[in-house]
Amino acid sequence: MKTVIIGGNFAGLTAALELKRKGKNEHQVVLIDKSPVFLFIPSLIWVPFGRREVKDISFRKDELLRKKGVEFMNAEAILVDPKKKIVATSQGDVSYDQLVIATGPKVKYDVAPGVREYAHYIGTPNGAMKTRKALEDFKKDPGPIVIGATQNAGCMGAAYEFLFNTEKWLREQKIRKKVDLYWITPETFLGHFGIEGIKGGETMLKSFMKMFHIHYRTEVGIKEVFKDRVELTSGEVLPSKFTMLMPPFVGVDFVQNSPGLHATQNGYIPVTNDYRHVDYPDIWAAGIAVDVKLPFTPGKVPFSGPKTGYPSDETGKIVAENIHRISIGKTRLKEKAWGKIPGICVMDAGKKEVIILSDTLFKPRKFAVMIPNVFYDFSKILFEKYFLWKTRNGLSYLP
Repeated sequence: MKTVIIGGNFAGLTAALELKRKGKNEHQVVLIDKSPVFLFIPSLIWVPFGRREVKDISFRKDELLRKKGVEFMNAEAILVDPKKKIVATSQGDVSYDQLVIATGPKVKYDVAPGVREYAHYIGTPNGAMKTRKALEDFKKDPGPIVIGATQNAGCMGAAYEFLFNTEKWLREQKIRKKVDLYWITPETFLGHFGIEGIKGGETMLKSFMKMFHIHYRTEVGIKEVFKDRVELTSGEVLPSKFTMLMPPFVGVDFVQNSPGLHATQNGYIPVTNDYRHVDYPDIWAAGIAVDVKLPFTPGKVPFSGPKTGYPSDETGKIVAENIHRISIGKTRLKEKAWGKIPGICVMDAGKKEVIILSDTLFKPRKFAVMIPNVFYDFSKILFEKYFLWKTRNGLSYLP
């Protein structure tokens, strides 16, 4: 059996390594990605402050894949024809028996005028390095800062992390008193995170905002961003000499260019709880490419749920297990809806941290807890080191 995997970061790399480990020589695995480098995206929040270099949180995945018996194709996937079972790429067509779409997100910068031109974004290496330079320039002539998320965004956690790291950096640079720091979010309350919050979370974050003297606005979106200010959908105008915003994610061009995939309006793949396409039994999705139905209704400003590294890693494992079962003639597949995956997250708060644990990502939950650590962010650092170690060594089966 030949499985083609499109995308090679958290979900795609995990799926490829697990499928080859389970199927061994009976299974041909081909991973297609336009980048030969694996990037530990959660640590990009530290790059603007010089706590990490991009090389510290990345490595060559093409060498790892070849060592593990997975064929790596350094190409851009253009579209798929599900009826012919052909993927068109920049390096030619590739046929498949099973297809895994693990393409990650495309950032929707045009969510509001001026976001692309005047707001910084830390979700890519290039964006993180540009943010570092902008902060160095800002240090020479400090003023108001606006940090937050736009309407329809889902990656609130990274924006919160950047906020608290910025506050810490301002104190280290001895310019904190010269800066009015603003947090803006479409969330209905602080700490919603797109998962309806966790008990005690709103109170904790409100105390953080008070302790660090951060002004905050909830249930607001972006009307327009300018070089020196941010206009909110509420009508308020915030002055800003430096702006960092997390825009919404949408499906990548590969999905949008493939009408046969029957993707959602936002470009995500509709799947059942085993991550199999609702219409094509030989197509699967893992990670951010999965269409996730939210169990809640946002407030007056729309926002979405989080698609983070842990669920991406888990769905990659589930997809690999299910394709392997099919290859050996089993009909019973493993099922675990996105919202039933445990919530495991460490939110950095500027050399402090909050550990977030829950038995399921979405409600109802049997338990959910937020544990603050005000002394150091060693859990976040430990997780980074562990994940990079296990992934560099191809130990994808580990938790």
